[in-house]
Amino acid sequence: MSNDENSNESVDSVNESEESTSQAVEESSNAVNNIISKVMELKESNPKVFFGGIGGLVLVVLIMMMSGGDNKHLPVSKMVDLSIGQNYTLTGVNTYDPMATIRLVAVPGSIAAYDDSADKDGDECKHMPQGTKVKLVQIQEAFGKAKFVEVEVLDGECTGRKGWAVATNLN
Repeated sequence: MSNDENSNESVDSVNESEESTSQAVEESSNAVNNIISKVMELKESNPKVFFGGIGGLVLVVLIMMMSGGDNKHLPVSKMVDLSIGQNYTLTGVNTYDPMATIRLVAVPGSIAAYDDSADKDGDECKHMPQGTKVKLVQIQEAFGKAKFVEVEVLDGECTGRKGWAVATNLN
């Protein structure tokens, strides 16, 4: 078998492949055109069914979009009636992490002005773990609805230490 015969066979196989590809494209194009023509015919002959079908599809898509997701619930801060002298538990309302800490600061309102350099002094009593028992010492309102509370730690290494936190961190 010569090189010319091999090249002729490969050209023939390429031509057959192109023909089968073009035939498949043509068949799928005809199928799409048939579907479109039937849908347009339905629109002209019975518009109620046509638009009802579109509305049904939209409704199914909306139901699927609205009902998805997992069953995780976001933490909800329940407002507790605060009373000076009562004992409460520190909880982090803005986190899923059970190991998250609640920051106690020296001055009410300075929570928004978080300063990393204050953490370098080695005072572990500024970051209290969730579940720490505290006693409410003082309440101060600021910025309309926000409340800051001074608490005294009742358990752990920081027993007796005082600090300010946001009222929503008390439970």
